[in-house]
Amino acid sequence: MSFLDEIDEEFERAGLDRAVAKGNTGPIVDWLLTTFSFQGISDRVARDYIEKHGTASWSDIDASFRKRPSCPKLRSYWHFDGCRYDKTSVTCSEPDHIDTCPLPRPRLRNGRLNTTAYGLFLFVRDLTDRDLVGWIDRQLETARAAPDTTIEAARQEALVGPLRNVYGVSDKILMMTLSTLLIGARNRRPIWFETGKAMIAVDTLVHNFLHRTGILGTCGIPHAYGAACYAHGGCAEIIRTLADRIDARALNRAFPQRFPRFVQNAIWRFCAGDGLNLCNGNRIDDRHACEIGYCYLYQKCSRKPLKQRKKLPQNQPFIATI
Repeated sequence: MSFLDEIDEEFERAGLDRAVAKGNTGPIVDWLLTTFSFQGISDRVARDYIEKHGTASWSDIDASFRKRPSCPKLRSYWHFDGCRYDKTSVTCSEPDHIDTCPLPRPRLRNGRLNTTAYGLFLFVRDLTDRDLVGWIDRQLETARAAPDTTIEAARQEALVGPLRNVYGVSDKILMMTLSTLLIGARNRRPIWFETGKAMIAVDTLVHNFLHRTGILGTCGIPHAYGAACYAHGGCAEIIRTLADRIDARALNRAFPQRFPRFVQNAIWRFCAGDGLNLCNGNRIDDRHACEIGYCYLYQKCSRKPLKQRKKLPQNQPFIATI
């Protein structure tokens, strides 16, 4: 029930409330880059690394471009494609320029994050003319729904579609970060809230929950975790359907009646180690049905194993290999 309060607290702590009000791009990009650093690793490890080494920032990257780096990949957002910087081997697609290149200088956890930082900077500089808030306003206001889509989906795609081409960011991380940004600005920009409250971030915990409970097989199209989670019959569509049947105002009067992002977050909290810590791979052997008998959903859950054990064809002998 504190979902909005938690977003508001992060929004204020990162200075996003003032940044949106003044149209200040720097703090928003800094917050996005910090959030992107939490991909693919536990929050604790990512947080410890950031506290020790810091993160990339809008001001530092902007300053590095004032020195006119020689690498042709850094001329513009469109030239940047195919940078291929690798932190471990200290290589890239333009090795003659790597010794003076500013991209490797931020001490980030891996080279992919360095490439993402510079890719996002170039996107904001070249495609939004350094005005990320104004760009979001324009994208949402000019979005139009196609005959087979909703205005809600059209607005989401107007933001996620272009940003999807920034190296190293997935639909999941874009949905998660943009929904927080848009929901946090709800008092000043209602259209931002209408878009953000419907953004769904499907991670492995949410996908696996829908599989184990049998919801995915019954209400959607079974699939592996990935892009199919956002396709027809995927996890995101199932959650939107669930949100249509839940009046979120019954939990918190500050919530809108239909709140897909909250429904998705509630599923994540049910599974996550930082939440109820019930439906996850640390508690359940993925090869077998769940045995957590005190789970709230035990009697209704299908308890489907996440991994199916392969069966040998009949009459085929088992041959051990050394």
